[in-house]
Amino acid sequence: MKPWLLMLLMCCAMVCSARATVTLSALFKDHMVLQRDKPVPVWGWAEPGQEINVKFGEQTKVTKADKDGKWKVVLDPMPASNDPGILRVSGQSTEVVKDVLVGEVWLCSGQSNMAMAVKGVDNAEKEAAAANFPNIRMFFVQNFTAATPQEQCAGVWQICTPRTVANFSATAYFFGRELQQDLKVPVGLINSSVGGTPIESWTSLEAMQKEPHLQPLLKRWEKDVAVFEQPENRAKNDAAKKLWQEAAKAALQGKQTPPAAPVYAGSDPLHAGRPGNLYNGKIAPLAPFALRGIIWYQGESNAGNGPLYAVQMPLLIQDWRARWGAELPFAWVQLPNFQKRDAEPAAAAPWARLREAQTATLKVPNTGMTVNLDIGDAGNIHPKNKQEIGRRLALWARAKVYGEKVEYSGPVYGSHEIKGSEVVVEFKHAGGLKTVDGGAAVKGFAIADETKQWQWAEARIEGGKVVVSSAAVAKPVAVRYAWANNPEVNLVNGSGLPAAPFRTDDWAMDNAGLAVKGK
Repeated sequence: MKPWLLMLLMCCAMVCSARATVTLSALFKDHMVLQRDKPVPVWGWAEPGQEINVKFGEQTKVTKADKDGKWKVVLDPMPASNDPGILRVSGQSTEVVKDVLVGEVWLCSGQSNMAMAVKGVDNAEKEAAAANFPNIRMFFVQNFTAATPQEQCAGVWQICTPRTVANFSATAYFFGRELQQDLKVPVGLINSSVGGTPIESWTSLEAMQKEPHLQPLLKRWEKDVAVFEQPENRAKNDAAKKLWQEAAKAALQGKQTPPAAPVYAGSDPLHAGRPGNLYNGKIAPLAPFALRGIIWYQGESNAGNGPLYAVQMPLLIQDWRARWGAELPFAWVQLPNFQKRDAEPAAAAPWARLREAQTATLKVPNTGMTVNLDIGDAGNIHPKNKQEIGRRLALWARAKVYGEKVEYSGPVYGSHEIKGSEVVVEFKHAGGLKTVDGGAAVKGFAIADETKQWQWAEARIEGGKVVVSSAAVAKPVAVRYAWANNPEVNLVNGSGLPAAPFRTDDWAMDNAGLAVKGK
């Protein structure tokens, strides 16, 4: 037989063998957690027409791969189980997934504060030493960006131990630890996060193309990518990218700081900030894996345009829920205090604008938010007290998802009444309203009259309400609380949870939070 013919036959055999092999979504691997009390999709790929048998516990489901080689079955709802099971998927080959638990599964996503690992938090060594929780497992989505929605991802499930927990997402881990200790069931956490990334990268292009407010953003990226792809630029860009990747790899191997990325002509089509790219690579492959809900820690990269974020965040929630075909519970971490404290109440406050957008998103059903103005770090965009952030997210889940009678929110603005030179503010979730330091003076309020000139205010608690006034404002018309990047605040409820920032005015501001003159 001629060598070339032998090689051709071998290649054909390899292709046929690959098509005949049963493949599972990468989420179905050893040590995984399946969602309890809900239908559980199991899916993968095989040769078209191949019969697939899926067995887990007492259940067996049978289907056939469609003309594109895709197959899916749905396991019936199952109760939680701490006893490891085996998922067996058989066709012309067999895949066996071992040590499978059934419990609660949450998707945990966002940018660097979700990606931040346990090894970077306060008391990291102590936390790691105590992390002997074999029924907490975390899946790390290893994919990065993609130009189109992907079907498959890469990643592994890791059991929580003192050795492995150091690289777990800290926010996700402390959230999951609280749930596991409270619910006494296994907890699976899917970590899909990338530092320094905007919300538009995490939203599908399909969803954004239907939103008129996002068309300028999409067109800017389309133009910049076209410049990158021009023949005279593409070769130079690719060469610069290759050299940088090699230098970065060498630096990391030598435990040195990688060089800065090159400046390209135009924008890289696979840039992590390009709209849709992280959705394509890190979210699309996960659906329809059965989840209880989603937690989200992101916003720093969008803090320059709070008003647009008020459009983007509800859109992302709607988009992801559509992919899963369910109104999944969705909670987020409101941005904590950050940067130097301002002396004036009317200073630029882009983080306050972003927080306002996050608060506004609570109008979306089945959502929640934690307030964290007391645990940020003026000099570090990555605050280290992720334990408390995780605890507050878990309080929301325990109350709103699992139906426990626990307080999950700090005081939230309800209404206000102007009485002469004073403004009386009433809050929801205000049981046991107090100052965290036990003093009579409430910090963080500002007040203004019709001139729109803001003055710091005196505030006191009376009858479960806050009375706000200023000697410089005889006829107030509006009040604000915690309206700054790094506000000085001390108002909490009886559960010690901080009050959410708010403003009663609707005066025009630019994206940085500065008043627009004449409006």
